Amino acid sequence: MTFISPTKHADVVLIGGGIMSATLGAFIKQLEPNWTISMFERLDEPGQESSDPWNNAGTGHAALCELNYSPAAKDGTVDATKALVINEQFQLSRQFWSHLVDNSLIGSPKGFINTVPHMSFVIGDSHADFLKARHESLSSHTLFRSMQYSEDHSQIAKWAPLIVKGRDPQQRVAATYAPEGTDIDFGSLTRELTTYLGDNGVDINYGHDVSGIKRASDGGWDLSIKHPRSGERSSIHAKFVFVGAGGGALHLLQASGIPESKGYGGFPVSGQFFRCTDEDLAAQHTAKVYGQASVGAPPMSVPHLDTRYVNGKRSLLFGPYAGFSTNFLKNGSYLDLPLSIRPGNIIPMLAVAKDNMDLTTYLIKEVAKRHGDKVEALREYYPEAQDGDWELITAGQRVQIIKKDPKKGGILQFGTEVIAARDGSIGALLGASPGASTAVPIMIELLQKAFPKNFKGWQGKLKDMMPGYGVKLDDNLDLAVDIEKSTAASLQLESVTTSR
Repeated sequence: MTFISPTKHADVVLIGGGIMSATLGAFIKQLEPNWTISMFERLDEPGQESSDPWNNAGTGHAALCELNYSPAAKDGTVDATKALVINEQFQLSRQFWSHLVDNSLIGSPKGFINTVPHMSFVIGDSHADFLKARHESLSSHTLFRSMQYSEDHSQIAKWAPLIVKGRDPQQRVAATYAPEGTDIDFGSLTRELTTYLGDNGVDINYGHDVSGIKRASDGGWDLSIKHPRSGERSSIHAKFVFVGAGGGALHLLQASGIPESKGYGGFPVSGQFFRCTDEDLAAQHTAKVYGQASVGAPPMSVPHLDTRYVNGKRSLLFGPYAGFSTNFLKNGSYLDLPLSIRPGNIIPMLAVAKDNMDLTTYLIKEVAKRHGDKVEALREYYPEAQDGDWELITAGQRVQIIKKDPKKGGILQFGTEVIAARDGSIGALLGASPGASTAVPIMIELLQKAFPKNFKGWQGKLKDMMPGYGVKLDDNLDLAVDIEKSTAASLQLESVTTSR
């Protein structure tokens, strides 16, 4: 643990030791190696909140299995627009991670990423019809060309035997299968990135809480720092500040007073997962199998049965079971939500409460759900599941964005949003899914907003690190194939060579 001096200066201060701050730090260290950077994390290790592997599902979100990224239109067709955007974003993440591995800036990729096929699985006629239409829409695109579709129980059993074993053979089911899917331990990746930063001159401070932020006379920012255990207090001056504190970002963004922060609120959603660490059972399932969310459920509550690799060990995860808590961080305070209310966000928050009664009803039902009901939900995806094989664990907190809307007064946004001051001196990230999987393109967006004068000069270096940067891979089959092969080799993933 590093104890900070009473007063010092930095070109860049990163608040939070999760995947977002670590990714931004890695970019800046590559683009401007002489800039001074300080990172402050309130916990004693990096990646302990939303980035921790047991606080998220570890899905390499590329829209291969997440049905909410490809909604159905009234005429029965499926809109692939959002799915394509998310897949393109994930390709950038793969390229940046490959660059770091190829240049020995981080360790073995096996420590944080593994090939785990992605599947969508649905039950019933209407859901099967939708999934078939989705497959027809997505598989016509370069980035989804490997996706397979089947309603045959025996074929689905080859892909994921546990979801078929014990199931009524007459029940209509449907599944898609994307062999290039991945499982990612974002906690491990965060530790690799912070180790790289620490080894290359970044001042990393664990167990230090940024308790205050105010504008300095020179246009930069003065941050108040405290060490909760020792009571030590100090300050640091920064030219640029990134608030990457997960659910804790909203409070600091509000404290900054920048006009761009006005009107934002947060809606916290907690969750639980069933975890199975029986290695014999885990060996029978190699996939991330996503279903459809219940009516009124937030997209992050889509049920899924996943293969996980954490600390080199294989296990299974099922969930999530959504809940509600007023804290914005898993290690936060129950006062987080009430203390986030401001005159500028009361109307948006009230409008969201009025317009999302179905979500409120859903969360109440989830909180009241008994253990037996949760097991029955598991058995919809794994019919022969035995209660004794699974333990219930608490996941990380997700804070969904509430923002102003000229028509509705306020809307609840399920996604991520980059917020930056007009002068580029401070930036923050709010929101949740797809989150960590798209940390790379999200941080590129932040760099563009915060450093517009520098950004043009960084283009060549960004292109060197990510050959697909600035290119729509879905429109470039040859380049897409080359990049998929090269990143698979660098990250030690199984290569998918399917051509259209």
